Amino acid sequence: MQMSMMKKERHVISLLLLFVLIVLSILRTDIIKMMQVYIVYMGSCVERETYQTTAVHFNMLQQVIGESSVRDVLIRNYKRSFSGFAAKLTDHEAKRLEGMNGVVSVFPSTTFHVQTTRSWDFIGFNETVERNPTVESNVTIGVIDSGIWPESESFSDKGFGPPPQKWKGVGDGGQNFTCNKKIIGARFYVGNSTRDEGGHGTHAASIAAGNRVKGASFFGLGEGTAKGGVPTARISAYRVCDKEGACSADGILAAFDDAIADGVDLITISIGAEAPIDIENDPIAIGSFHAMEKGILTVQAAGNSGSASTFLPTSSVSPWLLSVAASGIDRQFINKVVLGNGETLTGMTIDTFTLNGTKFPVVTGQNISNGVCGETGIRACNDGCLNPEAVKGNIVLCGDFRAFKGVKVAGGVGVIVLNSANDFVPLAVVVSLPAIALNSDNFTFVENYVKSENPVAEILTTETIANPDAPRVARFSSRGPNSVIPDVLKPDLSAPGVDILAAYSPLGSPSGFFGDNRQVKYSVLSGTSMACPHAAGAAVYVKSIHPDWSASAIKSALMTTTSFIEPNSQLDPSQGISFSPGNINPVKAINPGLVYETSKEDYINVLCSIGYTSGIIRIISGDNSSCPGSSKNASARDMNYPSLAAQVPVNKTFKLEFHRTATNVGSANSTYKVQVSQNSKHSLNVTVVPEVLSFKSINEKKSFNVTVTGEGFEEFDYVATDLVWSDGSHMARAFSRTRIPVFTLVLLHNLARKLITETPFRPKPKTLPLDFNFCKSISGFRQYHDGRPRGSLWGGKKLIGKKVLFVILGLKRFKKDEEKLQKFIKSLVLRVLKMDMIAVLTELESQEETFLAVKVVS
Repeated sequence: MQMSMMKKERHVISLLLLFVLIVLSILRTDIIKMMQVYIVYMGSCVERETYQTTAVHFNMLQQVIGESSVRDVLIRNYKRSFSGFAAKLTDHEAKRLEGMNGVVSVFPSTTFHVQTTRSWDFIGFNETVERNPTVESNVTIGVIDSGIWPESESFSDKGFGPPPQKWKGVGDGGQNFTCNKKIIGARFYVGNSTRDEGGHGTHAASIAAGNRVKGASFFGLGEGTAKGGVPTARISAYRVCDKEGACSADGILAAFDDAIADGVDLITISIGAEAPIDIENDPIAIGSFHAMEKGILTVQAAGNSGSASTFLPTSSVSPWLLSVAASGIDRQFINKVVLGNGETLTGMTIDTFTLNGTKFPVVTGQNISNGVCGETGIRACNDGCLNPEAVKGNIVLCGDFRAFKGVKVAGGVGVIVLNSANDFVPLAVVVSLPAIALNSDNFTFVENYVKSENPVAEILTTETIANPDAPRVARFSSRGPNSVIPDVLKPDLSAPGVDILAAYSPLGSPSGFFGDNRQVKYSVLSGTSMACPHAAGAAVYVKSIHPDWSASAIKSALMTTTSFIEPNSQLDPSQGISFSPGNINPVKAINPGLVYETSKEDYINVLCSIGYTSGIIRIISGDNSSCPGSSKNASARDMNYPSLAAQVPVNKTFKLEFHRTATNVGSANSTYKVQVSQNSKHSLNVTVVPEVLSFKSINEKKSFNVTVTGEGFEEFDYVATDLVWSDGSHMARAFSRTRIPVFTLVLLHNLARKLITETPFRPKPKTLPLDFNFCKSISGFRQYHDGRPRGSLWGGKKLIGKKVLFVILGLKRFKKDEEKLQKFIKSLVLRVLKMDMIAVLTELESQEETFLAVKVVS
């Protein structure tokens, strides 16, 4: 009996102890949630293996937190460039760590209060800048895009008066769409309404001219006051794109037609072709030319065709519009994955989901295959390749950045993907499930860890950190050259376009991925689409301060006051054209000192220089404009443009002449002296005559000549030079770029002769490989410049055979006319400039059969 009672007492005591442990565990969990994150900085890394550094950190933490699990409180390790760690700690624990040997400092990890206007603040355009709200209110921005969401707070008309008296537009917004005093115009060329179904147009419009809206965020990220560059300006929306982002050329041209007639003061268009096209076939070039005639500046996204390659031609090539590349800002969105071995790796996605502190098994595509796909599809976790039963309850490791859909469809808890782009310029994207994108080193680390016994991980939600390397041109951004008019430097400048938070349509998926049905008022996008409205807002701001300035004067002011961007050697080892003339600075742009005004006659002469006849020019201009008698020797270099660019022969001496006329918009009595600085491995001899410009009045004009000589440059060489006029308070830059041509006429001529005279005619179009980008460029495929592929490629696939056949027949057709032949081949080569053309041409010359040669071109 006594033994029985003792057993019962022990059982009760055991239950009580278990209860106490459970309570303590719960309390500790709650305490951890309430504790603050501290950073423990331990100076430079000592020479030890990274796992040893991690062990040191673990040991230090264990000493201060006692019996608690280090993995519960450790946020991340610093062990590659310096030593330290971040952890959730009490004040007492932080003080204990502070007194340990090897610790430099312990301090709270404070939240960076990132506003949507962080991009504007970063370029010096904050709430305190000089403004003229009355003039701003009389300026209307035409947004040609996917429409707009009129109910967004960013477009409320509270406090707005009637539309400007000069406004001629209408509020023809279509079904279930009503304009207001902020959105004073609306038209649509697709669907039945101007209402934005995808979010892109709303995002762009709010960046340029959105109202001030407090408390805007994306699920708490980037919380702050949202505002556009010119919050009191009006908007007229022109919907030319469907919800998938397909935009017809006819709709675009119709939108330009209406916008010009409606009386907009500026047009922003974040749309473009995938590859450069001739001006006469480009609706944006055509529309913007006619806008220019009416004094309307068009601002266009440069394109998202960037990569680690050197030659990344922008599709925005016309000299009369402002082409905008995308750059980063001093903020980054990052997230982390905590592995079961205690390692914390940093990656980049915008992940607002939480796994509530739970770690899940990590599996690879090879272990959860359904047996349908090959090895490549399995490793990439392509949709339809995974076994849902094996995926369920697991985090999947996938070797392709596009794996989100496949894992989401299969029912995975989360996904860890490889994004090698993060090896260069980091970029976060919104995801539709717990996910993290790792660079190559971190991904390889996880691959090795998964081979261990019972691998598990937790993907943490996204946080914000500072980005000290900004600004850098984004990896995705098209960075040039101008393949249609090589002597006109494009893009013209760069503006913030990475991880931009702005208004969004509730009908649009914030991630664009399968199954993401969240509705948001504000979302994060990256692309030259986001950079473009930043430049548009800046241009309107300059116009509001100087309403009498011409469109070209405003463009010049923006271009000549940019902040220099250091080239990224990882992206472009040659430090070539991987950066624009500089990053936009709206505050400096209102006081540039000098401007370079470009006239319609200048643009006409550019068209003449690239082969347009007087008859065609008169049709385009609608007047008696004609090409000068010396148009055969004319060059786009003769245009009074705010930058200088030229192609020169390979391995030969050259001499270039530039003529420019500057207009004084600074002080009436001022003297400017020239400064020339070079930023390239090659040096140029640059002479400026005169070296001093003296002005006696505002709007006085002075001319100067620039002579550039050099020699011995190889193919793919780029030489950058800054030419700056300074009066001590103003510094007007005329950025210069000399480009060595990718293709010499000799090489083209020899290639043509070889294809025509030395190879048999054996086309086999059906067996030709299909190049993704080339298909898009010839099928009229268009997309938004936010990095999301949209639209169908079937048209390109159907055309590819005909295109190849035309190439071969065309070469035979021009056999007896070498001048026409060279022009034909040059135009052909420019159409496939997205490829590595030196390699293409080399291989073409080495082939003995036309069929093999044409395969490479395709």
